[in-house]
Amino acid sequence: DTEGLLRIKEENQKHYRRAQRHQEKKEKIQRHNRKLGDLVEKKTYDLKTQYEHLANLRRSHILELTSVIFPIEEVKTSMRDPADVSSESDNAMTSSTVSKLAEARRTTYLSGRWVCDDHNGDTSISITGPWIILPNNGDYSAYYNWVEEKKTTQGPDMEHNNPAHTISAALCYATQLVNTLSLILDVNLPKKLCNRRVKMHSRGISDLKSAYEFCGENLSRHRFTRAVKKLNANILHLCFSQHVNLDLLHPLHTLRNLMYLVSPDTENLGR
Repeated sequence: DTEGLLRIKEENQKHYRRAQRHQEKKEKIQRHNRKLGDLVEKKTYDLKTQYEHLANLRRSHILELTSVIFPIEEVKTSMRDPADVSSESDNAMTSSTVSKLAEARRTTYLSGRWVCDDHNGDTSISITGPWIILPNNGDYSAYYNWVEEKKTTQGPDMEHNNPAHTISAALCYATQLVNTLSLILDVNLPKKLCNRRVKMHSRGISDLKSAYEFCGENLSRHRFTRAVKKLNANILHLCFSQHVNLDLLHPLHTLRNLMYLVSPDTENLGR
């Protein structure tokens, strides 16, 4: 029993010495982890600072871009409410009729259905100049109506102020601006929209075809509507990436959504 007790004491001493070595290793690892933690915290702070600096640079580039090359502004149109005009001409008109006229003014027939638009008739949004505007309610039917009319009308086009021309130009500029913003913000767009001519190959024959959406040949209603939907999707994607207030956005308001995106009041612009 005495010999067994001595062996147990020797084993306990070995375990004790091993435990001390393990404790020293544990303390060494803890010191190393604390050192790494301080380093990670410092690197994280430096990275956050660099992100803020990069966001400020992006923001300044975007504000310069939209103030010098692609200014987007709200254009007021002087239109009187039909309810006001009618009430002046007919003093006996009831309040219910006035309210119905006001409601009809805020309603637009768009793509086969009636939609409510509080800004209808009040404003338009311009890009690169007050003469290149888009309807605020997203109704671009003037474009494909003009295209259909040109198919049946022969002769050169002499209408320089045709709304179809301004719609096409505004959408083309909006596409250019969106593509440039995606590069500055480093955000991949969900839909591909091209705004330049590229050389395409077909059956081994190289020819120059129009690869941009709105600046080339007149588009059919289907192609035009499809291109507008892709552009609106890209704009909304950029707005979501920059945390634009969702209450301000509307899926059909192309330039208005862009205006909210590049506004100096957008706190997270450049993130």
